[in-house]
Amino acid sequence: MFVTCREFSGRLFHLGFNLGCSISFKTSTFLPIAQLSALSCSLSHHPLLSASRIPALRSAGVIRYLSDFPHPTANMDLKGVLEVLEQLAPLSLAESWDNVGLLVEPSEPRPIKTILLTNDLTAAVMDEAVAMNCDLIVSYHPPLFRPFKRLLQKDWKQRLAVRAIEGGIAIFSPHTSWDSVEGGVNDWIVGGMGSGKVSVLSQAHSSGPQKHRLEFLCVNDEELNSLSEQIRLIEGSENFQCSAIRNESGGQQVNLICNSLALTAAVQILVSNPHASGSLNITQVQQPPLLGCGQGRLSVLDEPVSVSTAVQKMKTHLGLPHLRLALGDQQTLDSLVKTVAVCAGSGASVIQGVKADLYITGEMSHHEVLDAVSKGTSVILSDHSNSERGFLAVFKQRLNACLADTITVAISQKDQDPLQVV
Repeated sequence: MFVTCREFSGRLFHLGFNLGCSISFKTSTFLPIAQLSALSCSLSHHPLLSASRIPALRSAGVIRYLSDFPHPTANMDLKGVLEVLEQLAPLSLAESWDNVGLLVEPSEPRPIKTILLTNDLTAAVMDEAVAMNCDLIVSYHPPLFRPFKRLLQKDWKQRLAVRAIEGGIAIFSPHTSWDSVEGGVNDWIVGGMGSGKVSVLSQAHSSGPQKHRLEFLCVNDEELNSLSEQIRLIEGSENFQCSAIRNESGGQQVNLICNSLALTAAVQILVSNPHASGSLNITQVQQPPLLGCGQGRLSVLDEPVSVSTAVQKMKTHLGLPHLRLALGDQQTLDSLVKTVAVCAGSGASVIQGVKADLYITGEMSHHEVLDAVSKGTSVILSDHSNSERGFLAVFKQRLNACLADTITVAISQKDQDPLQVV
């Protein structure tokens, strides 16, 4: 479940669910997590919600009447499918450096009938997509990452872009939004080790304008009322948060929170008042965390296992005959693993320095492995894309549950890690 706190006391509170719908309702106080109430919800539903999801929503007390949600339509366009994809994993969860979302958009809209899921978009996968008359390729890794100044046949990624454009095939990439989202790639990886208490290594925070806290003193109610009237004239002031506490001398200690766009205007008003100006303190407000979302995971296993068992579990979970293992100093194959840190792909930047018995990721450099081993941490490496590819089957099921039955969702048979054990 995604939870986004957009407003404060009495204002619109918005939650986005992994069930293909969104819910908006009024709250009386600011809450990081709100309880759903059939009496206070007003549903803003997705017109393409699969009928199979309705019983689950109803059992949760969200839907009161079946007629609230129309059945999926026979035809879905690209816009409708993109809405579903972004509900399953909001793009706002992606890392700032990443290139996620719709990368290629056909000039002529057409119904989406076939979607191909792949970890990497290669020439072989593009051939596969063309052969099956694919309308949309969902490529976990973005095939278009750095800006192009030209589209020429001498570069393989530029060739892929040209073929997609010529064939009217849309390309969408979720990448680190899938890693970050609760129930995404990293949760899937750590789930292969069995049940445990799972936490996020690098916490994701709510997106939106940066906010600032302005603390200042008003000597009496008249001064506070005067400043309040001026601040109300600032554009967007209806979204400000303000509180005041009376001090022993009868003055008011005021706490005002506004976004960056309104900061200059608010400061100009306050510095014109000698009491407010002399006591003014400005701090940056951290965005609220999105619980369960972020990069990397740490699991404290309910049932510790040996290093040897951990290797076998991950072979089975990832569907691989071989893994690379580096034993931590003073560790053996029989040593117990109680804590596991994981990160999909190239995860050293996320898991390095985390205290754990075992690291699981796709790839780490030679020196990064040596550093982990020196601290007594064992390391399992699967190669980059092998740590991610198995999640496609999980996502296919989720996507099918949200789409019309007329849409075929397939997993590429040509997609594979370029490195093979020989």
